[in-house]
Amino acid sequence: MPFSNLGLSDKVQAAVKAAGYTNPTPIQAQAIPHVLARRDVLGIAQTGTGKTAAFVLPMLTMLEQGRARARMPRTLILEPTRELAAQVEDSFAKYGKNHKLNVALLIGGVSFDEQDVKLTRGVDVLIATPGRLLDHFERGRLLLTGVELLVIDEADRMLDMGFIPDIERICKLVPFTRQTLFFTATMPPEIRRITEQFLHNPVKVEVARPATTVATITQLLVKTGREPHEKRDTLRRLIRSAENFKNAIVFCNRKREVAQLHRSLLRHGFSAAALHGDMDQLARMAALESFRRGEVALLVASDVAARGLDIPDVSHVFNFDVPHHPDDYVHRIGRTGRAGKSGTAITIVAPSDGKAVALIEKLIGQSIAWAGEPPRAETGDDARSRERHREHPPGQAPRAARTNGTGARPGRANATRERPPALVARIDEARQRQQAARRREPAAPEAPHLPAFLLRPVRKA
Repeated sequence: MPFSNLGLSDKVQAAVKAAGYTNPTPIQAQAIPHVLARRDVLGIAQTGTGKTAAFVLPMLTMLEQGRARARMPRTLILEPTRELAAQVEDSFAKYGKNHKLNVALLIGGVSFDEQDVKLTRGVDVLIATPGRLLDHFERGRLLLTGVELLVIDEADRMLDMGFIPDIERICKLVPFTRQTLFFTATMPPEIRRITEQFLHNPVKVEVARPATTVATITQLLVKTGREPHEKRDTLRRLIRSAENFKNAIVFCNRKREVAQLHRSLLRHGFSAAALHGDMDQLARMAALESFRRGEVALLVASDVAARGLDIPDVSHVFNFDVPHHPDDYVHRIGRTGRAGKSGTAITIVAPSDGKAVALIEKLIGQSIAWAGEPPRAETGDDARSRERHREHPPGQAPRAARTNGTGARPGRANATRERPPALVARIDEARQRQQAARRREPAAPEAPHLPAFLLRPVRKA
């Protein structure tokens, strides 16, 4: 089905054709007619299936009528991260080049004054992260009573980042009669509750069951040792030996690990950039742009880059750490194999990651093949042995054995032997008196309600 059969305006169709697209993706073909019909839509689709265009294109058609008013946006799009919000803004610039629409971006890391100037002029499309949007609202710089269309994108990521209370508050600030579009890749119970509360008789558009992976992605597991340097060695070996390697995103669980791995890759001669939540906005955007343009071949990132970022032609994804949450695995590997292209996702598995891998396989409904032999499952004895290894490194005697045979450590004299016999006798006598006094001390009566001074013994004259 071509775009011409979806009811889009001529201006939008011309922009889509100029962008090189002829046929819509399944989520676009099913969602766009319902959006144009002013219905609430609940869209569930795998990442990388074109969800952004599924609401951008019909919004451009609908916004051709009417005009913006100062501080009262006509439409509102909520995104969980700054990168996703900036990416949606780029989509409006690409598909809305034949329109004269005012688009404002409210994200952190940018001056409030610059954003306030845009709001004062009036905006047709307001793209925002929940926190910065509420900051402007609480300052009295923004009114949400004119919102005709509300889009909540990457709702499951909103849940993971703790934005659900903010989403609930924003939904109560916009008019009850607004149209709501709700897009997500997974449907945990909390997200289902939000849809039941704020969507009115929605049309459910589901092009794939929740938490499925794209068939064009080759998924592999690779075993490694438990120590960090062993994992880094394994990653470098995989990058050097990867087939059809063009570029890759390397995911870590923690921001600190992102920085450490980035420095390690640079020391070994790899072209790499880092991306995590503690970086300022300019540095984050610069890292993304350098990776998009091919200036660096590796992007070491936390899960801030796992959701919705449109980075075309990523050939490989490496999970340096097995994700804590199975849903994150689906989003991470979705950065490759986009738009029908093939991709490879390799997860580095330590002996202690067996349970996390089992949860991922249960979620996606399939087993992931091992490249080589799987690691032996770690037992309780292995964990205890590892703790002893950390306490007593190889080549160093255990604490109990590092003595001179008389109970004293080598290099130190036995303190008891150096003391004069008379002093040792007095010390022993004092200890015996203390122990005898403790044995003679009467037990306190069982009266916890009495104050302490009443429990003291009375001296007789």
